[in-house]
Amino acid sequence: MNDLLRKFLGQFNRFKPSDIDLIIENTTIEFFKKGDFVVTEGQISDKCYLVLKGCLRQFKMIDGVEKTSGFFIEEMPLVIYSSYLDGKPSEFNIQCLEDTILVSGTREKELEMQLESPILEHITSLIMVSDYRKAERYIALLNNYNPEERYLKFMKSNPNFLNRIPLVHIASYLSITPESLSRIRKRIVQK
Repeated sequence: MNDLLRKFLGQFNRFKPSDIDLIIENTTIEFFKKGDFVVTEGQISDKCYLVLKGCLRQFKMIDGVEKTSGFFIEEMPLVIYSSYLDGKPSEFNIQCLEDTILVSGTREKELEMQLESPILEHITSLIMVSDYRKAERYIALLNNYNPEERYLKFMKSNPNFLNRIPLVHIASYLSITPESLSRIRKRIVQK
């Protein structure tokens, strides 16, 4: 599995071979089965992750209903920042929708690696900015578009998700009922 991680990290021109070796030495490969939870609500999530293989969703239970707020597939970072950075219990669950392979690291190891290789601090800040932008786009999606527009935007910006994520979770993410999503999909096909 380290070969898969080495190949992924090798795509970035900024990493020297010694940076890649440092990351591999200070991270762990973790395997999860479909349905497994990587993080559960109330647990302190003291790890950051990178998805090597698989598909996961982030959700929260509200009044007994699962509210999906994110999806993660290959080459995407996965961090519950408030828990990872501040040591607070997670407000979210992270569940595998497929058999999954993750690279995990701890905050302590991350800080040690950044001292040894300053480019890692720069890469970490780029990941955080990217995640912030993703959160902004999600808020705008929910607040500025009607349900059909939300679905069309989701399809356009995430074509890799549609064949891997059950529609019930996509509906939850778009803040619509599965029945509404079914009607929307039917209307789109008929156009």
